Amino acid sequence: MTLFDSMITKSLHFLPKWFAKPFAKPYVAGETVSEALSKVKKLNQRGFSATIDILGEHVKEVKSARSITDQYCSLYEEIDHDSIDCTISVKPTHIGLNISQSEAVLNMTQIARKASELGNFLRIDMENSVFTDQTFELYKECKTIYNNVGVAIQAYLYRSENDIKDLGGNQFNSRICKGIYKESGTIAYQDREDIRQNFLLLAKEVARNGGFCGYATHDQVLIDRLLEWINREKISAHLFEFQALFGVPMGGRLDDLNQKGYNVRIYVPFGPDWFDYSVRRLKENPNIAGYVLSNLFKK
Repeated sequence: MTLFDSMITKSLHFLPKWFAKPFAKPYVAGETVSEALSKVKKLNQRGFSATIDILGEHVKEVKSARSITDQYCSLYEEIDHDSIDCTISVKPTHIGLNISQSEAVLNMTQIARKASELGNFLRIDMENSVFTDQTFELYKECKTIYNNVGVAIQAYLYRSENDIKDLGGNQFNSRICKGIYKESGTIAYQDREDIRQNFLLLAKEVARNGGFCGYATHDQVLIDRLLEWINREKISAHLFEFQALFGVPMGGRLDDLNQKGYNVRIYVPFGPDWFDYSVRRLKENPNIAGYVLSNLFKK
């Protein structure tokens, strides 16, 4: 990372959105449903599955939470209409968990019923630790009305192994990610290697119980270790897939995994609330700032 890239990254929050938009473009599939589904179709053509997420979180008004809920239900209908290989992922605070547990249950179960009606899958995303217990309650509630629902598990939390043991079984569908929220050392691993080791432990625990797991990581070292374990233990391909965020550079690794017969699912975010999400992604990969400006000047 150059000093220039670092300066651009740190300055984005203070710059007008029109200036920041070129930097956001690699990470966001557009602002509209049609833009996002167009990107998903192109991913499908390349052999990738997808899951789609409307950007936003911490909604405080009931009207807004229910509007987002309706948008997710409409998304399922469009995916079904076009026969797209795409599921949906939902953040609980985007549909009312900041308002109340009951509001979130009302809206998430509505989305789950739509998924059931159309035979699709629903992933419940995980946010920061103050919402973990409530999110698992949402998951359990949805599972009472539809089995094809999964939840995300964060590898940096100490509690995650016990959560998998509590929730797990051959009907358990998880998405293991490292975790992106800043959490205290009293509840979460802080060291990168410790998080990798716990990620592997969690993956093994899910497989041991016959559950399905999405390995959501861009960490090439961790991917190598997962593959070594998968091949050594002959883990069935129907029990896992690799997952990655839309637009994050991985040096052709995803195509390589796909060509070797592993299912790869791309997490595709879109929507008008693209700015804060893009700044977070850019902070994780500041080199993209230099690439974007270089291409702008070439044009």
